[in-house]
Amino acid sequence: MKIIETGIIIGAIMLTNLVCHATERTEYDVVVYGQTSAGVMAAVQAKRMGKTVIVVGPDKHLGGLSSGGLGQTDIGNKRVIGGVSREFYQRIGEHYGKAEQWTFEPHVAEKVFENYAAEHKIPVHRDEWLNRTPARGVELKDGRIVSITMLSGKTYRGKMFIDATYEGDLMATAGVSYTTGREASSQYGESLNGVATRYAKHHQFSKPVDPYVRPGDPSSGLLPGVMKGGPGKEGAADKRIQAYCFRMCLTDVPTNRIPLPKPEGYDPMRYELLLRTILAKANPYGDTYFMESGMPSRKTDSNNKGPFSTDNIGMNYDYPEGDYATRKQIIKEHEIYQKGFVWFLANDPRVPERLRKKVGRWGLPKDEFKDNEHWSHQLYIREARRMVGLYVMTQLNCQGKTKIDNSIGMGADTMASHHVQRYVDDNGHVRNEGDVEVGGFGPYPIAYASIVPKQGECSNLLVPVCLSATHMAFGSIRMEPVFMVLGQSAATAAVQAIDANCTVQDVDYAILRARLLADKQVL
Repeated sequence: MKIIETGIIIGAIMLTNLVCHATERTEYDVVVYGQTSAGVMAAVQAKRMGKTVIVVGPDKHLGGLSSGGLGQTDIGNKRVIGGVSREFYQRIGEHYGKAEQWTFEPHVAEKVFENYAAEHKIPVHRDEWLNRTPARGVELKDGRIVSITMLSGKTYRGKMFIDATYEGDLMATAGVSYTTGREASSQYGESLNGVATRYAKHHQFSKPVDPYVRPGDPSSGLLPGVMKGGPGKEGAADKRIQAYCFRMCLTDVPTNRIPLPKPEGYDPMRYELLLRTILAKANPYGDTYFMESGMPSRKTDSNNKGPFSTDNIGMNYDYPEGDYATRKQIIKEHEIYQKGFVWFLANDPRVPERLRKKVGRWGLPKDEFKDNEHWSHQLYIREARRMVGLYVMTQLNCQGKTKIDNSIGMGADTMASHHVQRYVDDNGHVRNEGDVEVGGFGPYPIAYASIVPKQGECSNLLVPVCLSATHMAFGSIRMEPVFMVLGQSAATAAVQAIDANCTVQDVDYAILRARLLADKQVL
């Protein structure tokens, strides 16, 4: 069965590449930059509406994080997921013999995305990196993108463009306004934004842990992972980015299990703070140092859990604006850190035996990520750039205190940020800061104006992933099924703008709404 599934994926990739070469053209109605789940669904919708479309971008795989290890679908209320996004989970269900399913193996998700591209004859140009030098990468004329050019020299012309990347590279290169980091709580009247030590209660050290190389001696320096300086003024803005990690796919099936690898460059000192946390019993979750969410076929989607876990806190600040070499280095550092983290837990003799056995039963699955040594090809970019567009979604929208009248989909999850820094508090102990988890509100609409640039900035670009939202609002919106919803809505608006010969800012919402509802979107 596994051989058949692998063959299907390879066959689908070959078919999409054959389609790509067989129907090569110089201009498309819609150019989608980014192979994320949102990018694939945007392309599917554009094609279903009768337009020519291409997906181009740096990835070799389709689906982004949805095929990169996040098999435990994050969404607070599944009833708000409609359209092609819901259809995706129904196709996942078909694979497992159910009406629909929200947990899945990475290779199964990738097969679904590849099948979408093959069925709709969508050309996919992989491993194509946008030239991020504005004058060379994006040709603009009268406030419109005429074409985009890759580092390979390939140029793609289009009537409408969709930036479906996690980084917002096309948006930024086109000169559209954006921000990074956390806004001050005062900027949009958000009680949760900015530096938030008072909310940093989750994944926090529950007992005192010494941060110095020689315990009690500040002159010996800080342990790896602990940053100099205090957390900053409460509620103040900063450019710190919530932590990234890989969503690890692990298995305990002996015939499919590869032992946890000891990464090249492994340094046990990097995990001295982890050891002290373990010995001090300072983890509020006991012996659970990462989540083990069960997936089909006895696999996991393993995410951050605890004060020292898979999140590589503070090591991603340069990622959003970094050049490709910088980002590659950051991704590699995260891989070494996380592989070293689980290897340390499973093998270091100073770790209590019960914990070593608990972690050591896991390994990497032989049937996943075969072209990347069975490790995920997608770092979890929880947040990078965020557009500052025609409308900015805020905490007040999530909590229903501010209403909008141009919904293109619904958010439904808790407002959540992972930690952004690890520092020494006034008592000389290590603390994490940045984790804010506030729910208790119902589903809320996401504004069309939040995926559209400001008037006068770019009239034929839509941004469904790095949309216009504050740090806190984005923390609720940034779920893969919601990104798929917004990708479909962005493509629908792009097609409408082409047909009406208007800008994306001037799309008639009444017509857009009617089509979205006809296509089973939940608004």
